[in-house]
Amino acid sequence: MFTRSWGYLVGLSLLATCNLVSAYSLSDTIIGSNFFDAFAWEAIADPTHGRVNYVDQGTARNQNLSYASGDTFVLRADYRSYLGSGGAGRNSVRIRSWKAYTNHVAVFNVRHMPQGCGTWPAIWEVKGSNWPDGGEIDIVEGVNDQSPNAATLHTSGGCSMPGSRDETGSPTQLDCNAAVNGNSGCGVKFRNSNSYGPSFNSNGGGWYALERTSSSIKVWFWARNDGGVPAEVRNGGSNVTPGNWGTPSANFPNSQCNIASHFQEHNIVINLTFCGDWAGGVYGNSGCPSSCDDYVNNNPGAFQNAYFDFASIRVYQ
Repeated sequence: MFTRSWGYLVGLSLLATCNLVSAYSLSDTIIGSNFFDAFAWEAIADPTHGRVNYVDQGTARNQNLSYASGDTFVLRADYRSYLGSGGAGRNSVRIRSWKAYTNHVAVFNVRHMPQGCGTWPAIWEVKGSNWPDGGEIDIVEGVNDQSPNAATLHTSGGCSMPGSRDETGSPTQLDCNAAVNGNSGCGVKFRNSNSYGPSFNSNGGGWYALERTSSSIKVWFWARNDGGVPAEVRNGGSNVTPGNWGTPSANFPNSQCNIASHFQEHNIVINLTFCGDWAGGVYGNSGCPSSCDDYVNNNPGAFQNAYFDFASIRVYQ
């Protein structure tokens, strides 16, 4: 009797330990005006060669390209100015979190993302130096309003993904090496058409969640009206347990990639560029008018909806 009871207690203890390991506690809550303290505005030349002029925080606030009210934070591009062909690109914003993270969960509650021909918005994580040695995780990314969303890893050599794995999305390239195929990375296209662009916006947005560990990197997406959104995600809980969230949209396991060595401490980056290496490179196949640079230069009103509206970002560790 004693032996059976002891074994039962050990089983409960092991179960509790497993649950403890898979649970994460809230470490950072970024809402509204908190964004101005949590992020640095990067007035830098665009590494992706876009038709963009990233401005500093002071300029962004003065030109209403970054503003907050209550639980709303908006990051947008200029939609009033016509541009000369030889001058700077369209004013926009690129922000990077002051904090850096390794193993963690990040939940992004997004009401609206930039849309329009020529746009290239992204929410991602990356090491601040020696790219791609520290790895890059693209959580939200797309161009020219072409849905669905794609989550992608970019790394140094020696990291690839299996063709078949537990995810609802569809893998594209399997080699994550940034030096292969024009830095396409190892991507996964989501199955939900409302995970990106105008259909995302018309549906009121949704939630994206990233879990990064040494054994895998996973990304989930739930549309705003999805009945399956975990309560801890919808309500911004003090703890989250991704193991209970079901199959992720994108799953990047460590079976053919040493995640711990390819991914170092990461900052969160949010930006909106135009044209450039990707959006400009595929612009002719997107159904958009004119050429990408000409369209961005001469149609400021087309970018009135080129903005992010964040309800919150929560990070758990």
